[in-house]
Amino acid sequence: MNWLLVVAGAMAGAPLRYLTDRFVQARHDSVFPWGTFTVNVVGCLVLGVLTGAVDEPTRLLLGTGLCGALTTYSTFSYETLRLAEDGARGYAVLNVAGSVVCGLGAAFAGVALGQALT
Repeated sequence: MNWLLVVAGAMAGAPLRYLTDRFVQARHDSVFPWGTFTVNVVGCLVLGVLTGAVDEPTRLLLGTGLCGALTTYSTFSYETLRLAEDGARGYAVLNVAGSVVCGLGAAFAGVALGQALT
């Protein structure tokens, strides 16, 4: 039964990632991958809230399934590589540093929020 929860969450997370990425990126006139950055940081925040704040089935559905499909390390890596190859090395460095700092910050904030809610 657990795998069905993960599948159900992923079925929502993957299209949500695509639609959010397109929505955010369409509003920025920049080569910086704002869409991927946004879904990754939001995913870190959501996963942080879920950690310790919800039961195991909910973590499987929303944490592993939804957040697993919503966030994307492979796209982050590819977009960073493309930025560097296309000569936008400053954006590449900003993408790496910003993603790590903001992602970790969002995760820590999410855990604190999750603990405050329980």
